[in-house]
Amino acid sequence: MNARSAIKQYQQVSVSSSAMGASPHRLVQMLMEGTLEQLALAKGSMVCNEIAMKGQSIGRAINIVGGLQGSLNKEAGGDVAEELSNLYDYMVSRLLTANIQNDESILDEVSGLMIQIKSGWDNMPDAYKH
Repeated sequence: MNARSAIKQYQQVSVSSSAMGASPHRLVQMLMEGTLEQLALAKGSMVCNEIAMKGQSIGRAINIVGGLQGSLNKEAGGDVAEELSNLYDYMVSRLLTANIQNDESILDEVSGLMIQIKSGWDNMPDAYKH
């Protein structure tokens, strides 16, 4: 087993262990963190002209955003959940464009949006974290 493979396996076990005991609020935070991590990997891959890795990272980010979107409760969340769903659609569309056009600035745009969403989520009052 090479070092890269060992690190990847460790990360998977670490994430799995963290997720098992996490609250729903924390799980959403972890998904947002995962999206940001994949976007950073995609940007680094663009810079290094690693096309396959860029595509994989963008694909993972799209999947995570899809998971966040799928977890929205539009009945309970009302307009906020609907607007978040629309924003997630926009982010996926922009990520597809970033991949096709090999455009780092679009990755930065989507990262900025996710950071804003995550900031609101992180600062949610405890009474709403269930």
